Parts: sequence; structure tokens; C-alpha cells
Amino acid sequence: MRTVDRTPGVATAAPARPVAPVDLVAAGVISAAGVGLDALGDALRAGRAEGGRPDAARDTETYPPVELRAADFAAVDLLGRKGLSRLTRADQLGAAACGLALDSVADPAGTGVVLGTSLGSAGAVARFARDTFVQERPYLVNPSDFPGTLMNSAAGRTAIRHRLTDVNATVSGGPLASLHALRYARQTLLAGHARRILAGGVEELSPQSAWAWHRTGALAPRVALGEGAAVFALESPGERRGAGTPPLARLMVCTTGFADVARGALVVAHRLTACVEGALRRSGLTAQDVAVVAPGAAGRRGWAAVEERALRAALPAAADRHRLPVHAVLGETHGAGAALQVAGVLARWQDPRLDTRHEHAALVTSCGPDGSVGCAVLVRANAPV
Repeated sequence: MRTVDRTPGVATAAPARPVAPVDLVAAGVISAAGVGLDALGDALRAGRAEGGRPDAARDTETYPPVELRAADFAAVDLLGRKGLSRLTRADQLGAAACGLALDSVADPAGTGVVLGTSLGSAGAVARFARDTFVQERPYLVNPSDFPGTLMNSAAGRTAIRHRLTDVNATVSGGPLASLHALRYARQTLLAGHARRILAGGVEELSPQSAWAWHRTGALAPRVALGEGAAVFALESPGERRGAGTPPLARLMVCTTGFADVARGALVVAHRLTACVEGALRRSGLTAQDVAVVAPGAAGRRGWAAVEERALRAALPAAADRHRLPVHAVLGETHGAGAALQVAGVLARWQDPRLDTRHEHAALVTSCGPDGSVGCAVLVRANAPV
């Protein structure tokens, strides 16, 4: 059976393949809501997160006049003081989130790390580049700052700090970076290249990145600029056979696609529709099974309408389907956005104050200004596969 797009010029999707789910057995989440799934669940129910204090590495750095929603956490509490000053904000977020996910893992042997990010630390890159212009010859930049400018700094330093010697990868994919990372991790795990993978996304808030959003006008009106990290410990169901505790959820499918944005936003919407329909079909689910939707494009000017059009086409209206307003609460978190959307689903399903027992499956979606689209399908841990 093949998936056929209904718009000329849209690439034909790959044939449907049997699904091979993986389990999300633990989560490490840091956001404007605070640390952990409980804090995120509280913020989603309240419809707002206060956020922490925005970070600025130098006194001369200032933020533009946009609403900010920084991660509310103290790195020293989660990582200790040793070596902390050498870590960028993205490094701290990534290492702390992975540490939280590892807390409930009895034996970390055979664990890899796959993180999605847009750039790594934009602040570190900008500061290092500026120093090469303003410092006296022979351009006395601090060489110890260089590792923090690398895109894979967070994943690499996380592995060093937590002594994780297995697969280590960084995936850069703009607003879909977390979906790319989850997809990569899932395939790597199923191929047997690791026993367990910490996968998710990380994005820092810095004056440099905030000015880029402000000057380009890419941020949607009335949306705050945020940051955060969400990392999940992924294991194959066979690895957990005999485990005493159920997983948080099961990742059925994580898929991405692309449409030529030069052909118009409608083509991108049709591609996302096909992506969602294919993911549900491979998961053995129907649109009626989807009880929770966490869309991801609301923070980017003009792209919320594209995503909504795709979702309306893929999912018939359902009165009892819940919409998770993750961006409205945490702000635009770019490369970490999809991972925090997944965390929002888990926070809702873990919240004892909500009766979500009837919610069988959830859908996480995103689309980017370059025409990239993607989605992830999650089901409850006790759902039949």
C-alpha cells in the first residue's frame, strides 16, 4: 500500500512499513515551567509559566523588547559546581535534562545520546566570533571557549559528564530538530546499535538569538521566546521485558518529510497531511483514536495556519480531542519545541488530577519555514501494539 499525495509537486511518501514501537521509560524536562513533568503539567493546566531569569554571559549583552520565558532551573543544583563555568547554557540544559532522565535508570551501561538543536549555543558562537574581530592581535580569543561553539557540544559534554560511551549524535533541523533526533534514535535503537538512548531536544535563550528572532520578524505576534530541554530514555520493548514499572508511553512512529516551499504554503500543508495520515496508518490507528494533539508551529509567524490546515484535513473534528497549547505556555523553543510537546503529552497522561484514561493516542506535529514537516505518534503504555 502506498501513500499518494493529492497535490502535484509533492514528493510521494514511502510505502507503509510495519511499525516497530519503542518505549519512553524516563524523562528529563527543564522548561519555563520548572524542572520535571509535574511542573510542566501544572503550567499546562494553569495556561502559563512564569519562567526563570534570562541568561546573559556578559554585562554588555541586552535582550530586545520581546517577551522572554527562560528555563526556570539552577544548573548548580542539578550538575554541581565542578566544570560548570566551562559549559554553555545549551550544554547545561542538555546535561541536566539527560541527568534527570538517567536518575530512574538502574544500569546506564549501553546508553547513547542523541540530541536535536537548531545551532547549539548561538550565544557562544556569536561571542567567539566577535572576539576574533575586537581582540588585539594575534586575536587573543580564549581557546577554552571553542568547544562550546560546536554544534555537538551539548551531546558530547553530556556523554563525558555522565560517562556514556555508546552512540553519540547531534541532529540539527531547525524547528523539527527534536523530531529528527527521536527518529534517528528510534532507528538506531531498533538496529541494535545501543541498549538505551537518551533522545530529545535542547535550545538555549541568548541575547544573540533573541535579536535574530526580533530583527527578522519571524516570531509570531503575542508569542514569547523561550528555551528548554526535554530528553527521553528510549528502550525497545524487548529490553524492558520483565521490568516492574510500565513505560511512560510508547513511541509508535516518528517521521519527517519535505515539500518545496517555493510552490506555496498549501503544498507544505498537503505534505504534512500526508505525513500524519501515513504515520497513523503505520501505527495501526485511525484519526478517531487520536485524543491529544500537540501542534508545534504556533510560534512562527504565518506557519500556524499551515499546520492547522493540515490537521483539519488529516483529523476529522472531534469534540473530545484535547489540544495542548505548549507554545502558549513555554514560548517558542525552536529546536527543543517538538521534544517539549512530547513532554507535554506525558505530563498530561501522568497528571493524577486529570482523568485521561480514555485517551489512547497522541499526535505531535511541526512544520518549518523551509518546507520541512514531521510528526510523532504516541500511545499509552498499556495500549495494545
